[in-house]
Amino acid sequence: MAKIELPYDRERIRRILIQTVSASKCRKGSLRYWLSAGPGDFQLSPSGCNQPALYAVVIQDQTPFDSKGIKVITSSVPIKPPQFATMKSVNYLPNVLSRMEAEENDAYAAIWLDGEGIVAEGPNMNVAFVTKDKELLMPNFDNILSGCTAKRVLTLANELVREGKLQGVKVRNVTVDEGKKSNEMMLIGSGVLVRPVIQWDEQVIGDGKEGPVALNLLSLIIEDMKSGPPTVRVPVPY
Repeated sequence: MAKIELPYDRERIRRILIQTVSASKCRKGSLRYWLSAGPGDFQLSPSGCNQPALYAVVIQDQTPFDSKGIKVITSSVPIKPPQFATMKSVNYLPNVLSRMEAEENDAYAAIWLDGEGIVAEGPNMNVAFVTKDKELLMPNFDNILSGCTAKRVLTLANELVREGKLQGVKVRNVTVDEGKKSNEMMLIGSGVLVRPVIQWDEQVIGDGKEGPVALNLLSLIIEDMKSGPPTVRVPVPY
């Protein structure tokens, strides 16, 4: 969609990213990378740019992931149109305004609704619920970003189904009323992994405490990052 040509083939980009992490000596943190049209004349059109550029940065993680329950609000900031919401880009002004709105209301994040009033996502994270029937429910990805962490959580949640802690895992439209009346609510993303939500606007979620499913999913994703299958982890030669 952005019409930016890759400066290298995918395998070389993969090697560059692994080498960047290796050179950083960072063993607990995150790797972020961007593809840009590159340096140029600062005009809107990328035709004035010399060549595409790849940027990568390793961020040292100094704090453990937090499992304390948080408050969220409904965002009044307009959600991005689906064609922009479903792709990762640096067009983050709506996301920033949404997060600022939450902070101004003593909340951690603001939840977007789509044009039909259906639950969409947070400013840079997905949202999920545990229904009264003990099903993990996540909004459809049709009009929002299908987060990597969210998709991994959907897979890991099947372990809780096998253990009888969940009755099922579904991805479908979720109404606000259904979400606010759920047993549990949680935010899911690379920055928070799985963060329990205990209040949405004025509505207390469940019993107002961190839910067992959210806490179990947090433990599963942390363990998956440490010792999950090679299909989801990449060895780094330090």
